[in-house]
Amino acid sequence: MASNDDTLGSLPDPNVFSRMCSSRDVFHHVTGRWGALVIVALSENGEPMRFSELRRHVDGVSDRMLSQTLAQLEREGVVVRTVHSSIPPHVDYQLTELGNKLSGPLSDLKGIVEGELGGILQSQEAYDKAHA
Repeated sequence: MASNDDTLGSLPDPNVFSRMCSSRDVFHHVTGRWGALVIVALSENGEPMRFSELRRHVDGVSDRMLSQTLAQLEREGVVVRTVHSSIPPHVDYQLTELGNKLSGPLSDLKGIVEGELGGILQSQEAYDKAHA
């Protein structure tokens, strides 16, 4: 797939199944444990969120992991970080246009998992009994 940006030159067709393709890393960051949850949290909130709000909303994420996840999503153009020069200064995060595109399917996936949780738990129990 050729790029319109002359600084990037001509890029090969993206292939997430190829270990050599950069799209695999992006796919991993977006769909990984914390990336997907951060994207959905920002989407559901509908407004920019501060770091501490995100940490409370995404239960179980450490400060370090949330910071790394937000930095990676910012690097990939999914999240924008805004520093406010108020007293005291604060930073908030919101989805970019790309982040909003990604949030729809991720929110749908979240809804399916939550909606089907009863059946999933039954399947797990049956599997565990069969393989005990």
